[in-house]
Amino acid sequence: MSLKLKLLTCVLLSTQTVCAQEVRIGVLGLFRAHQLTLRTSPMQALVVRAGKETFTLERSNGQSAATITASGDELILEVGSRSVRAPAIRAASRSESVTDFVLTIPGKINRGYHGMLEVRSASGVLVSFVTMDLETAVASAVQAESAPDTPLEALKAQAVATRSYFVAARGRHHTFDFCDTTHCQFLREPPAPDTAAFRAAASTRGLVLAYRDQAVAAMFGRSCGGRTRTPQEVGLPGHGYPYFSVACEYCLRHPLRWSRLVSPVEAGDLLKRGESSRLEIDRRLGWDAVPSNNFTAHNADQGVVLEGAGQGHGIGLCQAGARDMAQAGSGFRTILNHYYPNTTVVSLDHMQDRVASGN
Repeated sequence: MSLKLKLLTCVLLSTQTVCAQEVRIGVLGLFRAHQLTLRTSPMQALVVRAGKETFTLERSNGQSAATITASGDELILEVGSRSVRAPAIRAASRSESVTDFVLTIPGKINRGYHGMLEVRSASGVLVSFVTMDLETAVASAVQAESAPDTPLEALKAQAVATRSYFVAARGRHHTFDFCDTTHCQFLREPPAPDTAAFRAAASTRGLVLAYRDQAVAAMFGRSCGGRTRTPQEVGLPGHGYPYFSVACEYCLRHPLRWSRLVSPVEAGDLLKRGESSRLEIDRRLGWDAVPSNNFTAHNADQGVVLEGAGQGHGIGLCQAGARDMAQAGSGFRTILNHYYPNTTVVSLDHMQDRVASGN
């Protein structure tokens, strides 16, 4: 199936359009890079298009890498001794489909992907995104978002929540659907087939959370502090699924406690605007500056002391609690039912069948 057909293979579910085949994920944006190196993987050919020019990167022909540099709102592509300018650069397999490649920001990061690449420039900063199969994205995010020793059933619950988010929350960015940071979901290299993250995604393939016949943009966090919260409790707008505050036995018994000193202005803004303010502070001072929105505040000589518990926004799946439930023998459906009450686990195929039949 061609890329155009895949992107048009969507399901109209009530008022929600669900495009389940592929997702476009912005990558490496935190680095605000001006240059990157694109390399093909061993035994793979990578066709790179820049305007009307086409280059094939392949180890057998002695040319396996290209350099992409931002120049204003244009790009400069260098392959060997050749150099061309173009507004956008695209890379895919010979059949214009997904393939393996590696992106490197010199001196900073080196990461492999399985998908199709597009690179643009915005005021001299590279904007790169990868179009990949939904299941590749799910496995990659599960691997990145989960602790290495997480039990398989908890990973399965994470996979369903991750897939549901990818299906229901598209369009969070102007140029692509999602980014690879906590603003959306972490995403790293695709896991190997023998990893637990890969097995979790494969064994739940196509399964999503649904509420009132719509896929849920499922939120999750590392530790809820003893009970999960609703978006309204932390000053966030609701979107379809209302969430419900549920007790988390593990975090009640083993709360992740923390203490931080903030300024009176920051404390006042936190109490007024909740999660939005917390995220702004964390972006400015570091992601552990205010670990969660579950805290009490009291004045001190140096400022305001926050005494809190948990890590993250505390909405939806609690990863610490899910891990404990899995270790105690709960399956992924039980875990999901606990943290997302009144939802059902359904397949995307089932959704398509219902839409096709008019139900």
